[in-house]
Amino acid sequence: MAKAIEVVGLYKYYGEVKAVDGVSFTVEEGEIFGLVGPNGAGKTTTIECVEGLRRPDKGYIRVLGLDPQRDGYKLREKIGVQLQEASLPERMKVWEALDLFGSFYPHRLDSQKLLEQMGLVDKGTTPFEKLSGGQKQRLLIALALINDPELLFLDELTTGLDPHARRAMWDLVREIRNKGKTIFLTTHYMEEAERLCDRVAIMDHGRFLALDTPENLIRSLGAETRVVFNLDQALDENKLLQIDGVSRVEKSGEKVIVYGRSAKLVSHIVSFLEEERLRFSHLRLEQPCLEDVFLALTGREIRD
Repeated sequence: MAKAIEVVGLYKYYGEVKAVDGVSFTVEEGEIFGLVGPNGAGKTTTIECVEGLRRPDKGYIRVLGLDPQRDGYKLREKIGVQLQEASLPERMKVWEALDLFGSFYPHRLDSQKLLEQMGLVDKGTTPFEKLSGGQKQRLLIALALINDPELLFLDELTTGLDPHARRAMWDLVREIRNKGKTIFLTTHYMEEAERLCDRVAIMDHGRFLALDTPENLIRSLGAETRVVFNLDQALDENKLLQIDGVSRVEKSGEKVIVYGRSAKLVSHIVSFLEEERLRFSHLRLEQPCLEDVFLALTGREIRD
């Protein structure tokens, strides 16, 4: 598969701070590649170096076969960029923004079709300040797509959006990829990366801690499945530990967490509770996730 992005030994310093500390990676054509980590990890600096918005102190970068610094003009015709802190004049109407950004390129998509794709067809005459958070994000994506780019950069796409708007944005990203685009996104939402990305790089303190598919990253963790339930009666934890596949039990007040690796862990625990005539509630299964991987790699939780 052809490489849309190739980065080797990328460094970027701000004084004595290494914002990006020797990262190397590739992005294949047609994939959604995610760069995840907490704020301050170096994600935005990395993506801005790749886009050509920042000059790296050291490293080799090729985007669609072009050098972002030397071939910036040619590259900008082939990529679309949604910046983390992007905004527009408050009174600028949606159609005016599309018309302005479209005028920057020799080739542009039809604005009306873009509005339909983004679910903004009835917002063409609405000023930017009157749009909701989700509508503003969709407009910014439309502006990034106006030149029909081969490669789309999305930086912290859903920060500040409510859960409904966030999931609607995920659906939109999948639709864009299905049209043949390559997508490079940064996020500090682990669930977002797990749901959307073909491959994920976990970054912290300017370095890559891991890079693989979400499934492989989670599998490599070797983490246990958790069965969580509430119990308002006395529990003999030793009996639970005798269940096939159970490795340990934690109890805090009425909350019980049972750890294990058996494929039938839930059914075994439910059978035990019923046999012991224990009244349980709010039982749920918690599978290992990317946030567990991050915690294992860094020794701490995702920070905002």
